[in-house]
Amino acid sequence: MSQPPTADELRNRLVDEILQHTRLTADVERALRTVHREAFLPGIELEEAYADQAVSIKDNPLGDPLPLSCASVPSVVGMMLRQLDVQSGDSILEIGAGTGYNAALLAELTGTNGHVTSIDVDSDVALHARTMLDRAGYQHVHVMERDGLIGAPENSPYDRMLAAVGLWDVPAAWWEQLGEGGRLVLPLRWRGQTRSVALTRRGDTLLSEEMELCGFVPIIGQDGEKTTALNADDTIRVIHDEDQAVDADALGDSLSNTTGIEVMSEQRIGGEESFDGVWLRATAGDDRVCRLQVMPDAVAQELVLRLALPVRSPVLVDGDSLAYLIVRREGVSPARPHRLGAAAYGPNAEKLAQDLVAHIESWGAARTAVPHLTITPAKTDVAAGPGHVISKPESRLTLTYGLTRD
Repeated sequence: MSQPPTADELRNRLVDEILQHTRLTADVERALRTVHREAFLPGIELEEAYADQAVSIKDNPLGDPLPLSCASVPSVVGMMLRQLDVQSGDSILEIGAGTGYNAALLAELTGTNGHVTSIDVDSDVALHARTMLDRAGYQHVHVMERDGLIGAPENSPYDRMLAAVGLWDVPAAWWEQLGEGGRLVLPLRWRGQTRSVALTRRGDTLLSEEMELCGFVPIIGQDGEKTTALNADDTIRVIHDEDQAVDADALGDSLSNTTGIEVMSEQRIGGEESFDGVWLRATAGDDRVCRLQVMPDAVAQELVLRLALPVRSPVLVDGDSLAYLIVRREGVSPARPHRLGAAAYGPNAEKLAQDLVAHIESWGAARTAVPHLTITPAKTDVAAGPGHVISKPESRLTLTYGLTRD
């Protein structure tokens, strides 16, 4: 009878699997093979500890389906650590302590001459991280119970700052804590979608180095993103930023009382091919972009035409009309059997559908292109350059296309 795999075998197997689809540096790979993830997840089976999935460690007391804290997906952890580009001797601030596992990886990367500070607003989470780090031999990591929006100025300036929670805005307090030339990596949310963005500070400007699709538990204390139900059952919702006007009654009437139309693009995709770049592309010039969320009951009742992704799909919202992304299977091309298009409702359905198709075609012309993101403090007089500006209470985001990801 064969013996079950050991923790070391499972850990190395997981890293091998991650390397098949995620770029890692040699240092990040070494850290992932070194730190024992199971040590930070007591009570979890070894196989679960070394699956490429998130593990909740504390439920949200407010009843939100998202947990208050969790151990992030290991491949996403590796991707963000690669983005962070930690150097030996760096001083690092981690916002969102989680299990303490990420802080241990950071401690491995920065070495004995570096310093890692990890903060969390929840006392139980901070205590868990402290306890697990101590048991695993990382007593030198500094863990504090602290509001992540405030940061930890007493140990600043930092060479690297990493947010392990989702941010809707860049807190003003962080600017004084990141040193000149320092790097900030955070899951940043705008127009309903989230990207892990790597940014370098140059004076009063943060300049993006790269961005990757991700999803994270949102930080406590930011409420600039709103959710508006479009029907009485709350099974069709629009998630939008506070500067976007969404008329629930008008949109609900259009969904209920008008016949939806479909307009297809010329863009086709394979079964495993990502098309999230359509959403990203649209945010760089269209302030009508939001997120459409349709619950399983609404899908089963066919309350809307076919959706590309029911849980999260880009949608253009304009007054009493909306258009969202759809996928239609057409067997014309075996390599790319699916065709992208738009479904729309309301008096302006035709125009909105055509506008969304235009975004699809723009994405299709350069599918791997990503925008260059520049972030400046909202209260500074930094001159705005070319690009599309999204203003938030504490920062200004400027998006321009022109970079291509390999």
